[in-house]
Amino acid sequence: MGNKKFILSGGGTGGHIYPAVAIANELKVRFPDSEILFVGASDKMEMQKVPQAGYKIEGLWIAGIQRRITLDNAMFPLKLVSSLIKSRKIVKAFKPDVVIGTGGFASGPLLRAAAGMGVPTVIQEQNSYPGITNKWLSKFAKKICVAYDNLERFFPASKLVFTGNPVRQDLMDTEGKREEGIARFGLDPNKKTLLVLGGSLGSRRINQLIAKELTWLQAQDVQIIWQCGKFYFEEYRHHGDKDGIQVLSFIDRMDLVYAAADIVISRAGASSVSELCIVGKPTLFIPSPNVAEDHQTKNADAIVNKGGALMLKESQLDTQFQPLFGDLIANEEKQQKLGENMKKLAKVNATNDIVEEIVKLLKK
Repeated sequence: MGNKKFILSGGGTGGHIYPAVAIANELKVRFPDSEILFVGASDKMEMQKVPQAGYKIEGLWIAGIQRRITLDNAMFPLKLVSSLIKSRKIVKAFKPDVVIGTGGFASGPLLRAAAGMGVPTVIQEQNSYPGITNKWLSKFAKKICVAYDNLERFFPASKLVFTGNPVRQDLMDTEGKREEGIARFGLDPNKKTLLVLGGSLGSRRINQLIAKELTWLQAQDVQIIWQCGKFYFEEYRHHGDKDGIQVLSFIDRMDLVYAAADIVISRAGASSVSELCIVGKPTLFIPSPNVAEDHQTKNADAIVNKGGALMLKESQLDTQFQPLFGDLIANEEKQQKLGENMKKLAKVNATNDIVEEIVKLLKK
């Protein structure tokens, strides 16, 4: 099929970046001679994460619409026009065969420009409730790869392909890594391990909860690996002096930490939900209410409704956390059941299936 060229765009949070990198890695396996370029927002984390993964990235001067009146909002039309112009230049110079967007603001102007220039585009929608960028782009896309049911409410049904979300390759295989994980994090193998995740940027509300409940949690005889996020590390690191508590700003070996964990407390961003399904650990989701259209609650609901996880809203934490978690930690059978049900919802071939759709477009 000759030397193929692909542009991938997505970013703002790890949830948009990691799927894009997973797709890029799989494209490299299928097309070893291909050229791959990423396009992101020039002030967001993709500008560091993508080069770390070994890919070139170009930045656009773009930001999302804030819900209140701000200077950024006043600048939005200017940023959008500037980003559309730069996107056209990038597409013209690079001449991609297919452009793939995984969500986030930068993918808007890029996919719009590519579609306008006749380049086939693919959207990968991670959430059960799409954001404005992808809803807008769906009119121009050739294929929309989704991870949840019932998305024909938002997207043209003829373009939808149910693939699931791409998950980092190392997480596909956490079987047999438990001993290594326990050693790596210096855990007591005879105690239950609670893993606390607040998403790639950390979560203030989850951090507040764990700080408040630490003494109670220690009394339940659990050891804790608490990823508090870099924004909150200084504020919470002192809790790491306590026995059996580790406070980390970032975890680089997610495969080992998942392998070692017995129970997980997590935000319900789409990529976290997809990862946790593959790992199949009993999970308590605490969705972030501060996201567009409350999509984290909807992501978590999709798992809870199938008996795969528990969920508490932020407003319920003060009254319901202790009874719910106390019951879970004491109930081995419940832990096992949740883990098994969650694993049934995993989509292990997602990256592969998405790349198949891209290959079909190349053949056309």
